[in-house]
Amino acid sequence: MNKLAIISAFLGGIKNRYMQYQPNRSIIEIIESVRKIQGIDGLELCYPGDFGNIKELKKALKDNGLGVSAINVRSRRQDKWLRGSFSSAIEKERQEVTDEFHKAMDAALELGTNRISTCPLNDGHDYVFEMNYFDAYKYMEETFANICSYNPEVKVCIEYKKNDPRTRCLLGSAGETLSFCQSVDMPNLGVTLDIGHALLSGERPAQSVALLQRTNKLFYVHLNDNDSMWDWDMLPGAFHLPEFIEFHYYLKLAGYNNDWYAYDVMAKEVDLNDHFRLVAKLTRKIEAMADRIVKDDMQKLMELRNPNKSIEYLYDKLF
Repeated sequence: MNKLAIISAFLGGIKNRYMQYQPNRSIIEIIESVRKIQGIDGLELCYPGDFGNIKELKKALKDNGLGVSAINVRSRRQDKWLRGSFSSAIEKERQEVTDEFHKAMDAALELGTNRISTCPLNDGHDYVFEMNYFDAYKYMEETFANICSYNPEVKVCIEYKKNDPRTRCLLGSAGETLSFCQSVDMPNLGVTLDIGHALLSGERPAQSVALLQRTNKLFYVHLNDNDSMWDWDMLPGAFHLPEFIEFHYYLKLAGYNNDWYAYDVMAKEVDLNDHFRLVAKLTRKIEAMADRIVKDDMQKLMELRNPNKSIEYLYDKLF
C-alpha cells in the first residue's frame, strides 16, 4: 500500500487570484497539524520556502513521526526567472536554477528521500512568435542534464501541466514530457504523473500510466481532481470516479506500490484537517474499488472490446 503525503503549500495560506482561504502558517505549524490528520503519513516539502532552518525541520518531522515523499522545487520565483527558468535564454539564470536544484538534491537526501519534483509552469509562452522553440528545448535539455548529473542517485521528476501561468507550458502532456526525458537521456530523469493535470490535458490517466511505465519513467504520483476545464485541485474522485478507479487499477499493474501518493488538493473555507482526513479516506476507498476488479476477468473482457460487458462487470463489482 502506498503512503499518503500532502504538499506543504496546501496546508498554509491557501489563496487564488482573488481570495485567501486559510491563514499563513509556518512549516513547523504545518508539520504539527499534519500529525493530527488521520491517514496521512508525511509531507512533500517545498524548496526553498520550507527550508529556512533544516535542523529544526528535520527535528519536527522526526518528533511528529512524519516521512518526506519528495522535495517540490519551485522553479518560478517572485521577481526572478520571469521568462522561464530551465529554458531561459540567459545562461546566468539557467546556472542559478541548476545551482538551486543541486542544493535541493542535497537537502532531499538529508531528509531521507531520494526524489525531487518540479513543475516547469513558467517555462512556456503566451503568444505566437514569442519564443524560439528550438532554443527553448535545447536550453531546457542542457539544464536538466546538468541537474541530473550532479547526483544520479536522486530522482528528478518533471510534473507536466498544459498551462498556468503561461497560456501554454512547454511540457503539457505525458507524451511531451516522456519525449523530453528521452531526449535528455538521463536515467534519473522521469515524470510526476499528476492525475488532475492529465485530465486537464485531455488524457485518459490510466493510459498515461501505461505510457510512462513502459519506459520506466513513472517516478511519482500526485492525486487531485477537477472538471477538465481548470486545475481546481479538488477531492479525488469528485468528478472522475471511473477514471480514478481505472487509474489505480493500472498503477497496480504498473507495480507502483510501496511508494507515495502526494496530494495537491485545496481546502477553501472548510476545516483543513477534516478535509484531508476525507481526502485520505476517499483514496483508500477508491483503491479498494480497484482491488475488486479481478485482473484475469477484466483482461478477457477487454479482449472482447465490448464496453457493454466491461462496464457491466465494473458496476456489478462496485455497487
